[in-house]
Amino acid sequence: MSDFDFIEHFDAPVEVKNEEQLGENEAVSAISCAFVGFGGGGGKLAKAFLDLGFNKTLLINTTAKDQPQGVDPKNLVVIPDADGVAKNIEFGKEVLSRNSAFVEDALRTKLGKVDWLFVLAGGGGGTGSACSVLHETFERYLSSVGGTGKVFYIMTWPSAQESLNHTIVKNAFSLSNDLAEYPHVVLSNERQLGFLRGKVGIANMFPTANTAFAKLFHQILKLSSEQSSIQTFDSKDLERCLKTPKRTFIGATLIQNAKSPNLGSEIFQNCVKKSPCYEMKGNPKTGTLLLVISPEMAADPDIGSNLDAAASYVGGRTETLFSGIYVKEDIPGLIAVLSMSGLD
Repeated sequence: MSDFDFIEHFDAPVEVKNEEQLGENEAVSAISCAFVGFGGGGGKLAKAFLDLGFNKTLLINTTAKDQPQGVDPKNLVVIPDADGVAKNIEFGKEVLSRNSAFVEDALRTKLGKVDWLFVLAGGGGGTGSACSVLHETFERYLSSVGGTGKVFYIMTWPSAQESLNHTIVKNAFSLSNDLAEYPHVVLSNERQLGFLRGKVGIANMFPTANTAFAKLFHQILKLSSEQSSIQTFDSKDLERCLKTPKRTFIGATLIQNAKSPNLGSEIFQNCVKKSPCYEMKGNPKTGTLLLVISPEMAADPDIGSNLDAAASYVGGRTETLFSGIYVKEDIPGLIAVLSMSGLD
C-alpha cells in the first residue's frame, strides 16, 4: 500500500475562485448565467441587467470614454490596444480578434463558471456590431468552465432617426446577418422609443427602455425558477427555448378583463403590438406563454376555461408551446409574457 494513499481521501475537488471574480448573481434566475455588453450601446443595456442584481455582468469596450456612469470598475473591461473603432466594423473585428485571448481570460477570470452567456450589442456601432467575431471565444470559454448552455445574443436595431446614417444601417445589417443562425433577440429602438416619447425626457429614453427590457427578460428567467400549483414552466423548458436557433421575439401585456371570450387573441395581439422587439416574421419552432393571475382569477371557472382557450390559441401558432400559470397576490390584472423562437 502506498504511503500516500491517504491523500485521495482528502483530495475532493475544490473550486478555486480568482480574487477578481465577480460576486454571485443576486437576481433570481432558473439558469446560471452572465451578461456581457459590447460597445457603447451593449454596455448601457448590460448596465440595466447589472442594476437588477445580475452581478456577473461585464461591459467590454475598445475605449474607456464610452462607458455608462455608475458602473463599478471591476465590471469594466477595456481592450488595451485601441481607442474606439469609429463605427468601422472591419477594424472592430480586427481589434477583437487580435485580443480574443484577452477577452477569454477576462470572461474566465471575472465571471467564473456559468452555463449561459448573454452577449449584448448595439447594432449600429463598430465594437458592438463586431462582437460576433468572438463567437468561438465565447463557446470556448463556456466549454472550459463546464457550462451546459449556449451563447445567446441580444442586439438593438437602429431607430428611424439613427437609420438616416448609412454607416449605422450597414453595421446593423452586418451584425444581424452574422447572428442569423445563432439564438438571438433583436430589439427595435424605434419601437422602444415610440412607447416613451412624450413620457420621459430625451436623456432618460434609452436608460428607461433598457431597464424595461431587462425587467421583461428577467421575468422569464425568474418565473421559470418558481413552483406553480397549476402549471410550471421549468428550467429545462426555458433552456429548450433559448437553445432554439435563429431569432426570438418577446412581448408582454396586461389584461384587465380576463373574462373576455377572445382572451387568446387579445393576449397574442397585445404582446405582438407592445413588444420592444423587431416585428415577428416566420414560423416559430418553440413558444412560451407565461400567465400571472390573482387567486380570485384562479378560483373562477369561466376564467379557467378562457386560459385553456388562450393557450390553445397561442399554441396553434408555434410547433411546440411551453406554458406556465402562476398565482400571485396584488397584481393589477392578468399579466402575460409571450416568447416565440426560431423566427427568420
